[in-house]
Amino acid sequence: MKDTMIGVDLAKSVFQVHGTFMTGQVKFRKRLSRPQFYKFMADHPSCAVVMEACGGAHYWARQMVKFGYEVKLIAPQYVKPFVKRQKNDAMDAEAIVIAAQRPEMRFVEPKTEEQQARAVLFRA
Repeated sequence: MKDTMIGVDLAKSVFQVHGTFMTGQVKFRKRLSRPQFYKFMADHPSCAVVMEACGGAHYWARQMVKFGYEVKLIAPQYVKPFVKRQKNDAMDAEAIVIAAQRPEMRFVEPKTEEQQARAVLFRA
């Protein structure tokens, strides 16, 4: 299902998932716990998945690649202009999809486990 794009707003315990067709028409909106999110993504047909780049997003990107998804990460400062109303997780997930559909959008390459481990050493 390459006609679908899923935007995911990651949080500590609950993830907001916003699915749209490539035309921009909303397909679904869901609020899922971590186990529910994992099961939902494992059962869903492969498509494009977009998340804001953060430490957790790199982990989830690696998991989604294992399921056969095309994963894109966007730097948070590029998503912020697309939040329409008051900021909450559901609006963030929608803004992630809208930002990703822009042809001029730049994406962050997901890091491997080794790259993330090395980054921790530089911070310490």
